[in-house]
Amino acid sequence: MRYWLFKSEPTTWGWPDQVAKGDAGEEWDGVRNYQARNFMREMSLGDRGFFYHSQKEKSVVGIVEVCATSHPDSSTTDARWDCVDIKAVRGFVQPVSLDQIKADPRLEEMILVRNSRLSVQPVTAQEWQLICALGQTDPD
Repeated sequence: MRYWLFKSEPTTWGWPDQVAKGDAGEEWDGVRNYQARNFMREMSLGDRGFFYHSQKEKSVVGIVEVCATSHPDSSTTDARWDCVDIKAVRGFVQPVSLDQIKADPRLEEMILVRNSRLSVQPVTAQEWQLICALGQTDPD
């Protein structure tokens, strides 16, 4: 299993919206960055990801799971863009802010710290465990 981070503006698509989709999940559509698209093409069924609220909140708020692998993004007719489907697994007991992540020297190499603009990004197993611990949330 691999780990990822999915960023979303909570006013556009927030954690409650993701949870409301249930086990069917939802397309992670609208990504128009080649690197982020390529990361989605690498994803496998069952991979886990952090659901991250961007903009004002800037916090990891939940855990999602890839429930459909890379396929054409239905929000465009441009064949260059793919997406995956994700479903909510559980919310974080305590959201973990970007400031908390940046303040932890064990997370200084995390892509979120070095390139906070990338909307879909990989997370290492160690980063996964550390952020789940900071959020008092079961990582499994």
